[in-house]
Amino acid sequence: MKVLFVCSGNNKSFDIVPFIKAQGESLVRAGVEVDYFPVIGKGIAGYVKAGFKLRDYLKSNSYDLIHAHFTLSGWSAIIGAAGKTPVVLSLMGSDAYGEYIGVNKIEFSSRLNILLTYLIQPFVKAIISKSRNIEDYVYLKHKSYIVPNGINKEKFQPSETDYRDELGLNNGKKQVLFLGSKTNVRKNFKLVQEAVARLNRPDVELINPYPIPHTEIPKYLNAVNVLAVTSLMEGSPNVVKEAMACNCPIVSTDMGDVKWVMGDTEGCYTTSFDPGDYAEKLKLALAFSETKGRTRGEERIRKLGLDAGTIANRVVAIYREALNYKEEKVAG
Repeated sequence: MKVLFVCSGNNKSFDIVPFIKAQGESLVRAGVEVDYFPVIGKGIAGYVKAGFKLRDYLKSNSYDLIHAHFTLSGWSAIIGAAGKTPVVLSLMGSDAYGEYIGVNKIEFSSRLNILLTYLIQPFVKAIISKSRNIEDYVYLKHKSYIVPNGINKEKFQPSETDYRDELGLNNGKKQVLFLGSKTNVRKNFKLVQEAVARLNRPDVELINPYPIPHTEIPKYLNAVNVLAVTSLMEGSPNVVKEAMACNCPIVSTDMGDVKWVMGDTEGCYTTSFDPGDYAEKLKLALAFSETKGRTRGEERIRKLGLDAGTIANRVVAIYREALNYKEEKVAG
């Protein structure tokens, strides 16, 4: 099976978003041939233009199926495929529910993406949502699948190696790790900043090594005391699953599928958007780290089948259904 990934190529730090590249690599291990068509250009005009470039590309490059990541990439894929190649769409989150700029508040302009997600559904063969709160925006339920991103267990796993000196961490302090961008409103850095300040503990420091190569993240998750996730909204945040796979204690706002992923794992806590509540959960997580060390999150990830191989097999099954649809149409 030969599949073309269509996704944004506008990030200056990498050619393909790491979690999309990771899914592609897991599919290759499952026997799928995967190529990438990064969309260069922003806004609707940029993605429409990319769609016609894709159409030219497909004249000399044949694929069984196109897998588009994010609704705008989906429209590029539909334009490029011109009805000749089945398109599977992965909804990423903000394309379904909008761009959050506050608690239960979305940016008005992002409502256009919500509309485009509504309009695209008849033109694709399958729609993959990362979590149930994203799938709520899919009205063609017969095309709908909930499949979170998988975790590469070879990369994200508990480690006996002490990375603190390598990472330059202060051995005299407890580290609360925030991996998102401070300037991204949706990541809500100010919440953890205020919560840590409320702890009033000189032995606790908030660290934010953003941006860092994805290969460095497992080292941090194995070195720090607590991972802090404060997003206003996510679908299925990869960093939570990555931290679980590394047995790292976590405090996360209750959004997306976080509560389901964590389950009743001791040392992992969900919280509201109230700084006082977040600070109390940080106290609990730090106390857990000091007394018990690491969680058993890796067991939870294994139990839920969130390893990359299992998820890849689920995606391949969706591809096969989309291709069967194509074969039946041709046969008829």
